[in-house]
Amino acid sequence: MGLLAITGPAALVFGFGGATLAQSQFFLLRWLGKIYISIVRGVPDIAFFLFFVIALDQGFEWLRHQVLCPDWSEPIRQGSDFIVCQSAKLPLGAAPQYVHDLYGFFTAVLTFTIVFGAFAANVLHGAMRAVPKAQIETGQSYGMNQRQVFWRILVPQMWIYALPGLSNLWMVLIKATPLLFLLGIEDIVYWARELGGTQLAKFSAYPHGDLRMYYFLFLMVFYLAFTKVSEIILQRLTKRLSHGQGTLGSDA
Repeated sequence: MGLLAITGPAALVFGFGGATLAQSQFFLLRWLGKIYISIVRGVPDIAFFLFFVIALDQGFEWLRHQVLCPDWSEPIRQGSDFIVCQSAKLPLGAAPQYVHDLYGFFTAVLTFTIVFGAFAANVLHGAMRAVPKAQIETGQSYGMNQRQVFWRILVPQMWIYALPGLSNLWMVLIKATPLLFLLGIEDIVYWARELGGTQLAKFSAYPHGDLRMYYFLFLMVFYLAFTKVSEIILQRLTKRLSHGQGTLGSDA
């Protein structure tokens, strides 16, 4: 739930930024936005999560190593090992456990944001292009500059076209949260396996049989209920946004 609460708005911000770049009239900015959308969308989610988290962690440690350990003479990359000085490790080995947990959660949130931000950018870019051109031309004929047309005409009207795609993206994001389990974060899937298994590493005083099937059955019902509630909320939001717009939803 915490991942969804943070990643959802953050991915929307990333997506809006990527869509704005892809819509830009400047060649370099436009291609920067399109490259971001194409590359991230073209890589499988699991491969991106497993690779990017490791690369991001090593990137942070490499920067800290360059600043904190300028006298280090040994190579950082030694075969498959990535070795930095102790003061450059992130988080520090002596840091409390909650610091390690927060750092792992932060890297996971950033990864989710970048991945789903690219999908959101593609949806928003398509929604911007779906706004009737006559609306843009009308604003320009009234003397609005490019920025005024963008914020007063394009952005308010694009949401009704973007909402179906964003709704699907929200559903996919809900179903993708178990990927936290692959990153070693103690999420709901981790606890389902931990509490349902016969070998309880943290609750050895309460032995029982293999109950994982029941725990994962509960998870299935939980995700179905969560997506159903989300679907109802999104349908009401769509109905509200379509009011007064030239769409089939508005006609209905």
